[in-house]
Amino acid sequence: MNNLTEAVRSYVIAFLSENLSGQLLFHNIHHTYEVVAAVHEIGLQCGLSQEEMNMLEIAAWFHDCGYANAYMGHEEESKKIAEHFLENSGCGKTMIKSVLNCIESTKYPQNPSSLAEKVICDADMYHLTRPGYQEYEKAIRQEFEKYLGLVYTDEEWRIKNSAFLTCHSYFTEYGQKILTKFKEVNIQLINQE
Repeated sequence: MNNLTEAVRSYVIAFLSENLSGQLLFHNIHHTYEVVAAVHEIGLQCGLSQEEMNMLEIAAWFHDCGYANAYMGHEEESKKIAEHFLENSGCGKTMIKSVLNCIESTKYPQNPSSLAEKVICDADMYHLTRPGYQEYEKAIRQEFEKYLGLVYTDEEWRIKNSAFLTCHSYFTEYGQKILTKFKEVNIQLINQE
């Protein structure tokens, strides 16, 4: 399995480097690296098996590849890319289905069912906890303007951003007990602006 994970990593890094628009300021290769790292952190805290961790890492690598083809509906595109690669790598149907379910679960609004899906959903929102959150929110705001035509005043964005972080909940016990504390610091910082 480690050979497969390494092959996926190499493939996705090359794929994203060659195919992602430079105008994707948030959903870029750095976000993918961060989600992979967060999957490791959260998955280990949740006591996942090595097999589950490998499957999750593969899902994390592929989860935003679809942005190369579409902004809206990128999850479906990501699933196609992952499925094609994994089928050609000789992976079993059960494993492929687990990877695709994990990618699907990251679709907003998130609705994960398995523990693995909860882990990847929390990993995908890990940036809400980061000390440099302001840089992430600026990048997302610029993407929304560019790709969705959503333009906000600074005050509208502050209110929308604060509401998003306040309404968001982590799914794993680790997310609820640990990550939420860091996210709450960012909510306070937003509301002080």
